[in-house]
Amino acid sequence: MSKAPVRVAVTGAAGNIGYALLFRIAKGDLLGPDQPVILHLVDLPQAIQACQGVIMELEDCAFPLLAGAKASADGAEGFGDVDYAILVGAKPRGPGMERADLLKDNGKIFTGQGSAIDANAREDVRVLVVGNPCNTNALIASSRAKRTNPANYTAMTRLDQNRAMAQLAARSGKPVSTVKNLAVWGNHSPTMFPNWFDATIDGRPVAEVIGDDAWLNGDFLKTVQQRGKAIIDARGLSSAASAAGAAIDHVHSWATGAMTGDFVSMAVPSDGSYGIPTGLIFSFPCRITAPGKYEIVQGLEINDVARAALQKTTDELLGERDLVASMLA
Repeated sequence: MSKAPVRVAVTGAAGNIGYALLFRIAKGDLLGPDQPVILHLVDLPQAIQACQGVIMELEDCAFPLLAGAKASADGAEGFGDVDYAILVGAKPRGPGMERADLLKDNGKIFTGQGSAIDANAREDVRVLVVGNPCNTNALIASSRAKRTNPANYTAMTRLDQNRAMAQLAARSGKPVSTVKNLAVWGNHSPTMFPNWFDATIDGRPVAEVIGDDAWLNGDFLKTVQQRGKAIIDARGLSSAASAAGAAIDHVHSWATGAMTGDFVSMAVPSDGSYGIPTGLIFSFPCRITAPGKYEIVQGLEINDVARAALQKTTDELLGERDLVASMLA
């Protein structure tokens, strides 16, 4: 192993998504087949014993790229010198719980984690928030970024992009690899907008290949927007393996430059593009311009359908921001 190891922190490491993530990271799926990693498993004190069991399993896999692993409930230790932080752990929404209550409860978690990352991680740390409501949780964490770069605090909408691409591929009968420039805009919630207007299948416009605008504007959007609920209804548990896979995709593209040129959906701090209020963590079509660097794709035409959808998801994010205003540094 000629490269120096890279440190990757995963919160909620003993949970289902964390468990699905860690073995793929150790195998090299996150940062590439020649990049050694040291894993930081970060969790609540009562979960550290389970994390130690996960470390035993990681060791038993004899991954050539795994240069070390440790578990910690302490933020300073857990995020110490990490290059990447994947923030999975969050309080789930329980029966009868209002979204405002969930935002406030999780806000406390991400206030602490944001402060710990800013104080202890590497200055150029790259952060992905998976725990929901992920856009606003990322906003809270990024508000603590004084030493680190706020632009490197992102939230995950790659799962929604993957879901949308899979739906288009199935409908068209084409491999998913032929679907390009499909991006999800806005919040990771039922207000998200999978924008198929700029997407192509086999190099042809989606509308031309599918030939069914009613499906694209109806069942397609609803399926993607409600996919998480449908999975819970079907298996009794929320997405785990697919969420972990999307987290891998998000960081892998960002870190390595994979898919350079194609759109990747990333919820990032808005710079005012497309009229989205500056500072909101909003999912845009992005391009990876170099390993570790992204930019918001500019110059896309926003038609009336898309504009109305973007306004709806923007209003929701502004409402969430108002609910956690006291937690923003």
